[in-house]
Amino acid sequence: MTYRAPVRDLAFTLEAIAGIDQVAVTGAFPDYDSELMGAVLEAAGQFSEGVLAPLNRTGDQNGSTITDGNVTAAPGFADAYRQFAAGGWTGLSASTAAGGQPLPKALELAAYETVHAANMAFGLCPMLSLATIEALEAHGTDAQKATYLSKLVSGEWTGAMVLTEPQAGSDLGALTATAVPNGDGTYALSGQKIFITWGDHDATDNIVHMVLARLPDAPAGPKGISLFLASKYAVKADGSLGERNSFKPVGLEHKLGIHASPTCVMSYEGATAELVGQPNQGLSHMFVMMNAARLAVGMEGVGIAERAYQQALAYAGERRQGRSVWTGERNAPILDHPDVRRTLSVMKARIAAARAICLSTGVAADMAKHAATEEERRNWKGREDLFTPIAKAWSTDVGCEVASLGVQVHGGMGFIEETGAAQHYRDARIAPIYEGTNGIQAMDLVGRKLSQDGGDSARALIHEMKLTLLELPRLYEGKPLERFANAVEAVQDATYWILDRKAAEDGAADVLAAADAYLKLLGDVVGGWLLARGAMAAKARLDAGDGDAVWLNGKITLYEVYAANVLGFVPSRLATVGQGGALLERMSAEVLAG
Repeated sequence: MTYRAPVRDLAFTLEAIAGIDQVAVTGAFPDYDSELMGAVLEAAGQFSEGVLAPLNRTGDQNGSTITDGNVTAAPGFADAYRQFAAGGWTGLSASTAAGGQPLPKALELAAYETVHAANMAFGLCPMLSLATIEALEAHGTDAQKATYLSKLVSGEWTGAMVLTEPQAGSDLGALTATAVPNGDGTYALSGQKIFITWGDHDATDNIVHMVLARLPDAPAGPKGISLFLASKYAVKADGSLGERNSFKPVGLEHKLGIHASPTCVMSYEGATAELVGQPNQGLSHMFVMMNAARLAVGMEGVGIAERAYQQALAYAGERRQGRSVWTGERNAPILDHPDVRRTLSVMKARIAAARAICLSTGVAADMAKHAATEEERRNWKGREDLFTPIAKAWSTDVGCEVASLGVQVHGGMGFIEETGAAQHYRDARIAPIYEGTNGIQAMDLVGRKLSQDGGDSARALIHEMKLTLLELPRLYEGKPLERFANAVEAVQDATYWILDRKAAEDGAADVLAAADAYLKLLGDVVGGWLLARGAMAAKARLDAGDGDAVWLNGKITLYEVYAANVLGFVPSRLATVGQGGALLERMSAEVLAG
């Protein structure tokens, strides 16, 4: 099935829902305007459609390979990456000093949706380079920036995030890799790391690894972790490459999906490395990289969902079976079966909501850096922090759900590999796991993000949603209005309950037991809120005679679909928030014991 980048939807979401114009007003991006935004999205879409999408199926079938400690990318991927780098796609939001454009982060995220949709396995490579760039810009020395940043921004080199060890998965405090001073300002890095995405490949001349390890005198646990940079090849004073460093891939994982993305087992044997940032502060430094990656992974969930939806929609228009209840046609397209059409409508609505959440988080990230006053920047940072775990977890869950529904729309043919629907489902499944599992995102939301400012960011969000509720009667009455009102009330009740239980001495188990349900509740309602904003923006354009009336009316209808099929079930989410830790404890004692 041919992929078509949803450029019009991306532009509408950026402008009418996420509010990227607020970023432009700051003056931080003097070259940015609506016309440039459109040009970037069109170009990204064309590249993704024409170069990346055709490699998706062959990459899944052939995958990457390893021979004698060297990884070869899937057929066509190295050439595609070189075209990607030549197009400047790794430098969209990087600083001018490093050779970047620079453009708003939100626009970069939107452009990368098309990359992930066209070829998720490919998109992981530049995604990690972007995270490496952010970490170096935040914590690298001037010398490190001069040596590595411009090459990463240009795409000549790629970056890799190196955290996980066999005995230390999500618990990074348990890692044992070491970095011993060499006496010349460098360190000898030793240990084994697993699950290293694009840790080695032949698409570029050099790869920059950002590695967590311990200094000899480091305290135990997470407070004893430092961040190091290890380059695959030594970089000489003139910028040319020297000898190969003493680390290499010793294996590639055989995975459920994303076969063309080389997931490496890496061995470091006294590899030369540089300290990045402060000793024993590596975890906080790495969180710059991880937070960037988490938002990007949320966008990845949107992308794979969009690809699965497009394929399912095309199949539903082609596959003929049964009588249409609307036209009476015999042997009608299955798109004319109400349940199939409902399924596709819900898929589209969830994708639109996830896209809006991710791009709104991108706008918040831009505003947290560039808003006019310190108070505004602090408020926007609160919004960014609150939304990031939702963007990552809720959107990647949407990716899995929509890809699964895509298989369902295909029926038995969806379970057959040759249709391609199964690949989207297999590829999507990793996104809720990496960059911090979705359970960890939920714990982060209720454990830190919700209360780090005393709940002010959550209260401000609830207030904004209530303001939107006051405006909605201009468009809707009855159930679409009632469901949103009930949903906002549910978020408020759940938020205050969690804040109260966090303040209680015996509340920890209750809060953590409610974490997943609360994140899903908040994602459901925020998604509905943003679609409601989009519907009102569409109505304003219709009233002004601005744009395609059929398409804009679709935005108004899309909120109604979401309200009926998502917001209508929010009360059940609220009920699970209050289950409490005591219930889970009883389950452990009475049920799991057998």
